Amino acid sequence: MPMAAAVACAGAAAWVLGGSHSGARRARLMFAGDASVDSRPPSWEQLNHELRRLRARWRPEWWAPVAGVVLAVLGGSVLPVVAGAAGVPLLRRARRAAEERRTRERRGDAVITLCAALAGEVLAGRQPGEALQRAARESSGLGAAQPSVLAAARFGGDVPDALTAAARQPGAEGLLGLAACWRVAVDRGAGLAAGLDRLEEALRAERDQRADLRAQLSGPRATVVMLAGLPALGLMLGATLGADPLHVLLHSGAGLGCLLVGGALEAAGAWWALRIVRTAEST
Repeated sequence: MPMAAAVACAGAAAWVLGGSHSGARRARLMFAGDASVDSRPPSWEQLNHELRRLRARWRPEWWAPVAGVVLAVLGGSVLPVVAGAAGVPLLRRARRAAEERRTRERRGDAVITLCAALAGEVLAGRQPGEALQRAARESSGLGAAQPSVLAAARFGGDVPDALTAAARQPGAEGLLGLAACWRVAVDRGAGLAAGLDRLEEALRAERDQRADLRAQLSGPRATVVMLAGLPALGLMLGATLGADPLHVLLHSGAGLGCLLVGGALEAAGAWWALRIVRTAEST
């Protein structure tokens, strides 16, 4: 079973490197009359292109089954393959959560840039609608709602309502403050530029506070990662000393029991530590 899994992974890697049209290329190579096929070995530029394409397709969670296959070959058991396959959805969820967090941060920075650009356009003497259209060209703070917001600003629609709808995007909550400033400036004749300046300062202060909190929590996060990697370090040390820990864990009843209990405790400890860190971040 481990050897079959290794062969399957090698075949999948060959398919990824060859692409979806590799079979057609091989079929054309079988016919000598096809002069359009170049039988020369690939050049260094082609190899670099294939490596870049493979790197673009590769996802971090795919390392889990690869590591499972390696451990299965070394330990002579199919259990690491099953564990690696089970870890793929968990790692995919963690990767998507990290991508969503980065998207929220980029959108929040874009909202701050939008407020600063809009304040500058208003101070330059332009009307709020024209200023919003010009500022939106310099920033992507409106996101997917940019057409509706710009249409409301251009044709006399309800801009605050359009900004409130745009604020529902993750990371664009600062647009609620922009909608409030716009409503106060239009309804009561208050200065829009002054309100935008204060809003920009508040958003920057909030962003800096989150960055400072994340920097303070980097130590606990690093501790969690280090503690999670200690069992792997112990297995490496045992293998170096000649104790063969993989054989004990995968081919004996006591080893399987220790593996199950240790894995459950490891997962519970990592989840609890990360929950504490996330609670501190959200607070």
